[in-house]
Amino acid sequence: MSKDYYKILGVDKSASAEEIKKAFRKMAHQYHPDKEGGDEAKFKEVNEAFQVVGNAEKRAKYDQFGSDFAQQGGFGGGAGWEDFMRAARGGGGGYQNSNFDFGGFDMGDIFGDIFGGGSRSRSRQSRGNDIQVDLQLEFKEAIFGVEKEIRLNKNNACEVCSGSGVEPGSKMTTCSDCKGQGQVRRVQQTILGAMQTVSTCPTCNGRGQKAEKHCKHCSGRGTVKSESKYNVKIPAGIDNGEAIRLTGKGESAGVHGESGDLYVRVHVKDDKNLKREGENIFTEINISYPQAVLGDKIEIETLDGLKKLVIPEGTQSGQQIRLKELGVPLLHGRGRGDHFVTVVVDVPKKVSRGAKKLIEELKKEL
Repeated sequence: MSKDYYKILGVDKSASAEEIKKAFRKMAHQYHPDKEGGDEAKFKEVNEAFQVVGNAEKRAKYDQFGSDFAQQGGFGGGAGWEDFMRAARGGGGGYQNSNFDFGGFDMGDIFGDIFGGGSRSRSRQSRGNDIQVDLQLEFKEAIFGVEKEIRLNKNNACEVCSGSGVEPGSKMTTCSDCKGQGQVRRVQQTILGAMQTVSTCPTCNGRGQKAEKHCKHCSGRGTVKSESKYNVKIPAGIDNGEAIRLTGKGESAGVHGESGDLYVRVHVKDDKNLKREGENIFTEINISYPQAVLGDKIEIETLDGLKKLVIPEGTQSGQQIRLKELGVPLLHGRGRGDHFVTVVVDVPKKVSRGAKKLIEELKKEL
């Protein structure tokens, strides 16, 4: 009976070459016998399906004749399972040494993931640690922005060797362990036989070279502990708890890679009169009953100093008056928020006999 290779791989007959490769990668990971819950029989079946529909020429014949197309000359030399595994782990001269045609797919990429390296494993550049520092700001410093100096002790690039780890006047030599490749190959025994893995050379950390003489100042690490000073521009409108990222100002990785980042997290002090909510400012003012009834002009405190506020006639207690664009500058845009003033009308608990008489007369008028 003809096998449905598309069904085995879980793809439609119209699937693209990239979709087929992706499905094969996923199933090869899932069923690989070395993995927990692996299934060697299923792994072989998935491989068989990919060998056919993963190759444009064989796929065309399969679509025409079915899985029996080998009788029509589809497989040619008839490579077997051992040939596949030899090709998959890069043995015997590499992937193309066997009778398999991988249809232009990078099997080193696929099996590098499964077997822990493959034939084209790439060394990864390490990175220094990120650092976070806390910075206290006054209320108006956060509103309008400020420049602050930050001082901290951290791992910095060695000034003597410029972070290379090489003693000045010395030179770099080819790493004897990896022969300048930056990678080392190891063979491990599995139930499917010997598997070859590739990893970053631990001696030279993937550089392919070693210092003839290590820097005496940093002992070849490329880093030293020292004080750093940075002038940090705090943008106008930054809020409590927000952070500024200074790229590359974290700890140096020395000879092993790039520096981390420095994060400056701000903590803003409260103001006794002004309250902030996002880009808006809120305050309260107390006025007398006559001011509420008759209206008035008073001075209030704002971010920009004292400003005149008009109290309209008939103002109610709890009413808000909006002062446009007297709030916080927008951090990621132009313009400012608003200042909202909440009016609280003071009602006296005790009044004189004369005042009471006047209020009674007013009551009659209302």
